This record gives sequence, C-alpha cells and structure tokens, in this order.
Amino acid sequence: MADPSKVLYASEPALDVAEFRRVLVESGLGATRPVDDEARLKIMLGNANLVLTARLDIEGKPLIGVARGVTDFSWVCYISELAVSKTAQGLGVGKGLMDEAQRHLGPSVAISLISMPNAVGFYERIGMTRMTDAFWFSRKR
Repeated sequence: MADPSKVLYASEPALDVAEFRRVLVESGLGATRPVDDEARLKIMLGNANLVLTARLDIEGKPLIGVARGVTDFSWVCYISELAVSKTAQGLGVGKGLMDEAQRHLGPSVAISLISMPNAVGFYERIGMTRMTDAFWFSRKR
C-alpha cells in the first residue's frame, strides 16, 4: 500500500456508485449495506449532502475510502458510512476522512455515528465520545 501522505481527501458529491460499492465491499461494510441494489446505493449517495473521499495520489487516483453523511451544516452531522478499503486500513485514512469532515463542517457542528462493533476502538482512539442513549427503529428491508 502507498505512503499515507499520498492520500488526497476531497468532497465528491457526484461519487460514482460503482466506486462507492467497491469500497463498501472492500471495507467489510458490504455485509451490512445493500451492495447488490445499485438503485438503492445511488439514492443513498444522491440524498447524502456530505460525501468525502480518500484517493491515492497515483495514476488513476483509486478510491480507498468514503465518508457519507447527512447534515444541516449548523448543528449536527450523522455519518452513515465511514468505509476504508482493507488494504488501506491502519494508514490513518479513516481518521483523515473524519478530520476532513470536521474541516468541512466547522467547529459548531457535532458529528454522530453508529459504530460497527469491531470499529468501536477506532472511534475511541480518534477522540470520539461513546454515547449510551441511542435508539433505533429497524428497517423492514
């Protein structure tokens, strides 16, 4: 894998659905996302108002990470995916995407998310506070 200093972070509101799907699968989040429903993935991307990417600064600029969120840009942002390809995990890409989210949102916007169980330690290490009072209505499909 490449040097972490060779990672480019950007806002990509028109991110290609196939690239998004690939990173979801490569990150392991594909097991909990509708990766076989391209129409739904397209809607997920299209209705997100914060789509940040991490790409390697090499020929072709391959996508290695995505943070997708919904925000009012004033009070709170919910990060619905923070996905980093397995080959790039451990290089600081996830933290880089969260730092990029904080830069885009500014200091007056809180960031919330629901962690996958195996990622809890990552969020604690980057300084996020664990919340105990979260609630959920499950989707039907």
